[in-house]
Amino acid sequence: MLNYVQAGWRSPGLPLADSLAAALREAVLDGRVRIGDRLPSERRLAAELGVSRGTVVAALARLREEGWLVTEHGSGSRVRLPRNLGERYAPLSVDGRGSLLDLRRAVPAAPREIVTGAVTRALARSAGLLLESGEPGAGLPELRELIARRHTGEGSATRPEQILVTSGARAALALLLTHLGPRRAVVENPAFFDTLATLRRFGVRTVPARVTAEGWDTGQLATAFREAAGGAALLTPDFQNPTGALMDPRARVEVADLAARHGVTVIVDETMRDLDLRDRPVPEPRVGRAVTVGSMSKTVWGGLRIGWIRGPASLIRELLLDPVNGLYAPPPMEQLVACEILPLMDGLLAQRRSELRRQRDHLASSLDGDDAWSFTLPRGGLALWLRLDGVSGETLAERAATAGLSLLPGSAFSSDGTLAGWLRVPYTAPVETLDRVVEQLRLARRS
Repeated sequence: MLNYVQAGWRSPGLPLADSLAAALREAVLDGRVRIGDRLPSERRLAAELGVSRGTVVAALARLREEGWLVTEHGSGSRVRLPRNLGERYAPLSVDGRGSLLDLRRAVPAAPREIVTGAVTRALARSAGLLLESGEPGAGLPELRELIARRHTGEGSATRPEQILVTSGARAALALLLTHLGPRRAVVENPAFFDTLATLRRFGVRTVPARVTAEGWDTGQLATAFREAAGGAALLTPDFQNPTGALMDPRARVEVADLAARHGVTVIVDETMRDLDLRDRPVPEPRVGRAVTVGSMSKTVWGGLRIGWIRGPASLIRELLLDPVNGLYAPPPMEQLVACEILPLMDGLLAQRRSELRRQRDHLASSLDGDDAWSFTLPRGGLALWLRLDGVSGETLAERAATAGLSLLPGSAFSSDGTLAGWLRVPYTAPVETLDRVVEQLRLARRS
């Protein structure tokens, strides 16, 4: 056991029992102690670590209370992962355990029990899959069927042949840009920074159209579609990143009309669509004739590289013939794991929406009433979009970074160098961490 606990585990200023409990937690999270391992006896631990048995008893009692240990009479204590860690949305990296609290990306941890159970079940029925070639294609038939069924259940009748499985949403976008080869693309201003970076990588000229938390500037959309005639438009109508805006049905109809009038292919990013934080989530109607891109990265886990394209069957056939398609296809076993998870999505989404709603409301309440910034409470998504007063987003982000808080300024989401007076603040962290975020933001604002 001594090898599991790193040298220098005693933290100055902390009682020995608290330091030991923290060291054992870190050993579990680092993999030096495995889930299910039985700990040595209290007497042996005390001897190996050079502390009193009372210190060990107190440390183990703390871990037992927090859910890190389960003790069976006569069998000692076994290590486990606390249930709240295995189910929560926030990854441990945003707990601020180290010197840096990094909120530049708004991403989830995996729902541990759901994912591990899915992996076990997928492995148990993988024999037939492993007898096949494993070559890239459109995706496992079962997975395409499940994705098509979810689209149909939301009012968009979809056949499996309209689905192409990819290794995430970015891979889906890259494949579409490779195949369509647009010279110009309408983008939202602000827009997700990865989307802008992908467009730049493909040499696509962006034509921005303004969007705020209240909605899309339809006048700018009309102008942008006209300028991008024959090209593409990349939009996120459902809880747009970073504003959290939700496009109203009338604007969706107008976008479809503009696309038809100017020969523009609309690519809709639906990675945020399921993160509807309204009391009674109801999927909005999709933009007519749009190609959609989906992903499990924001709802399940970014480490499960599963995304998809939904479009006309003729487009899917064309994409399958594109030689680069194989570069963007996920491994078959990951697809089989996704097949096990998708039927559980409704329950998982209910849990994650509840958690995110609580964290959003807590952050909003903590930031409200301060004249240093203003914001509109988003109906979904993962972040607050702060309008700053008297300071630029880059300046405030730089000041916060010196105190150990990393956030992205508005300029990171701009295609034309604007949005200097904005800052994105995700609410993907636990409420205790969000309190630290607010405290550090206020300190940075005053410095």
